[in-house]
Amino acid sequence: MGKKVKKEAEPPPKDVFDPLTVESKKVATVVLMLNSPEEEILAKACEAIYRFALKGEENKATLLELGAVEPLTKLLTHEDKIVRRNATMIFGILASNNDVKKLLRELDVVNSVIARLAPEEEVVIHEFASLCLANMSVEYTSKVQIFEQGGLEPLIRLLSSPDPDVKKNSIECIYNLVQDFRCRATLQELNAIPPILDLLKSEYPIIQLLALKTLGVITNDKASRAMLRENQGVDQLIKILETKELNDLHIEALSVVANCIEDMDTMVLIQQTGGLKKLLSFAENSTIPEIQKNAARAIAKAAYDPENRKLFHELEVEKCLVSLLGSENDGTKIAASQAISAMCENSGSKEFFNNQGIPQLIQLLKSDSEEVREAAALALANLTTCNPANAKAAAEGDGIDALINTLSSKRDGAIANAATVLTNMAMQEPLRLGIQSHDVMHALLSPLRSANTIVQSKAALSVAATACDVEARTELRNAGGLEPLVELLRSKNEEVRRDASWAVMVCAGDEPMAVELCRLGALEILEEINVSVSRKNKFSEAAYNKLLNNYLSLKYSQTGYLSSSNIISDGFYDYGRINPGTKLLPLKDLCLQEPSDQRAILLINSRSSDVSPPPSMEDKSSDVGYGRSISSSSSLRRASKEKTNAGFGSPTEEKSEPTSGRNTAVSKSTTKEKGSRYVAEKMGGKIPKEKLQDFSWELHISELKFQLKSNVVPIGLIKKGIFYHRALLFKALADKIGVGCSLVRGEYGRAWNEVKLMSESRKGVMGALPPLEVYIVDLMFHPGSLIKLRSREADHYRFL
Repeated sequence: MGKKVKKEAEPPPKDVFDPLTVESKKVATVVLMLNSPEEEILAKACEAIYRFALKGEENKATLLELGAVEPLTKLLTHEDKIVRRNATMIFGILASNNDVKKLLRELDVVNSVIARLAPEEEVVIHEFASLCLANMSVEYTSKVQIFEQGGLEPLIRLLSSPDPDVKKNSIECIYNLVQDFRCRATLQELNAIPPILDLLKSEYPIIQLLALKTLGVITNDKASRAMLRENQGVDQLIKILETKELNDLHIEALSVVANCIEDMDTMVLIQQTGGLKKLLSFAENSTIPEIQKNAARAIAKAAYDPENRKLFHELEVEKCLVSLLGSENDGTKIAASQAISAMCENSGSKEFFNNQGIPQLIQLLKSDSEEVREAAALALANLTTCNPANAKAAAEGDGIDALINTLSSKRDGAIANAATVLTNMAMQEPLRLGIQSHDVMHALLSPLRSANTIVQSKAALSVAATACDVEARTELRNAGGLEPLVELLRSKNEEVRRDASWAVMVCAGDEPMAVELCRLGALEILEEINVSVSRKNKFSEAAYNKLLNNYLSLKYSQTGYLSSSNIISDGFYDYGRINPGTKLLPLKDLCLQEPSDQRAILLINSRSSDVSPPPSMEDKSSDVGYGRSISSSSSLRRASKEKTNAGFGSPTEEKSEPTSGRNTAVSKSTTKEKGSRYVAEKMGGKIPKEKLQDFSWELHISELKFQLKSNVVPIGLIKKGIFYHRALLFKALADKIGVGCSLVRGEYGRAWNEVKLMSESRKGVMGALPPLEVYIVDLMFHPGSLIKLRSREADHYRFL
């Protein structure tokens, strides 16, 4: 055989590039390689970039500056599994950088990342894709993107992954997502509670902790609490609390329990398993503030059930709660205050806190924390409601000053609760005086102007409770408190309208206040409210009547009637009839007007004055005049002694003479004699019916207006008076000496007085008190005589 010749290797094709191994030490060069079409180069470039990004935040920022993020987003969906995996790993790391997260949102890569959670993908891809979503879900906009692009369902599925890192990242992302209420609702639909509860059995504390945190959020919803109970979640929580080795989970476990207690069935289950005693034990014995806080929160929620309150009271929970008020942790103080608020429903607990608890709560009102002050004020509000002893204890504990300062709090709840405590205190007169001495009316101005309806309502109630005397009401008026109070009458909130009406009713307790309230439009608003069936209330009706009864000038002008209980005092003036809704000018403004052709405004004024009547009107023998008393003291004394004989005495007084002719209580001669001393003689005497037209009283009144240069005429100057002049003077004098009579305005210048007397035919009748009969006092035709109301003579007197 011949010698074999070695076959030469065939040279590579001329159009093929020889392999090149490149070692790059610049990250910028590697970033450029991300645009390569070769899968091997892409995979190695991604691997290098991943290691570079792991080294710190500065490297992540460098990659962002070099423009690595945009080409990497395209590799998330690459056909090659290795390239896809490496790119996903990079984003898991990069997404912790805030600037990268912002760019990822703008590039809308969330959908591509969610796609990497598909079951067919590798576990490593699941790990870093879920890590990327967990990092991004910290921000609200990314939460929305993940939720709207369907990321919640695959994340829940991955809770059952065999890989602990996948579980950890998935539950962390879910925890961030459920901060949004829409995610919580969807979580229930996807039946996420069972897999989350399974994570409580994990051997990794971080997974257990994240699961508890997630449960702490979603159990704020009733449906989730029910699902947790149905899946034996309560048992797992109790076991965690009973296991000392799991004390690092107790804070979050207690938080979940506190939420679950709001569900009645769950609470019963916790009670049956001894969970309530466990809660108290944590509150009493733990030295960790967060555990104390969550235990107190749970106690507070459980205490809304009567049986639980009874159990807690037997276990002397009050001592524990008072102790927690002294904690250095604000959260613990708040929770303890809330628990005290709930325990107040138990009378024994309320009594206990009288000596222990109230002083500490008052100190908390001075806290720098607005939340602490609000919780303390709520506890004090509940403690002092329907409990005078606790209200007194709060006042004696230097609580008034702290409460009034709390009225300027930034939190509406604190303001409303402080106002409630002040209202409860003001039920006792000594405490009310103490409150008034602290300038409470100025302090209530801001709450009255609040936009919060609860604050408005409580502030109005405080005004009603504290403005019970003239001094307090005057202080409120001078402070400018009437304006916002009247404005609250317009509220669309029923409770605010009611409480504001109550306050207006109290404030209208004297004439100056009633006049000012009417000037501010309170009467018109109340009138409008009372017309509406749906808006009126008993306080709006009472306030309306109180305003009129303490502003008799307006009442008489509007209604044309004053009852015997409406006592005319100095400063009353009869303007004449006005329509409802028309404002009545104050007397001061009317006095400044020039005389006009309108009817004279009649003024009642018995006080002495430096102003003298016109010389032509001076009458030294008159008992009534301008600038002197309407009736001298001697005349009043005489009239008081003689009022029975005059026929205007008490309805139950016996009359010495039988009735005859007209329905008078005494003889005509006696009635005429005494009646002329009253009124008729001073205003022109007896006027026969046939000469009524010749009685020239109009000219006389015009002369008075001209001489006084005013439309306002003191009634004491009138020497010729018609029906409405005489009736007004009679009413004013009768009110001075305590004779009960009404004043009624009729048509065509008519007015008369009505008195109630026992009928002569019924005197001496045994048995029930006989009915009273109404009589008109004749001051014109037969002065001093009485006319039975329902008679032809009465009709003639009033209308003809």
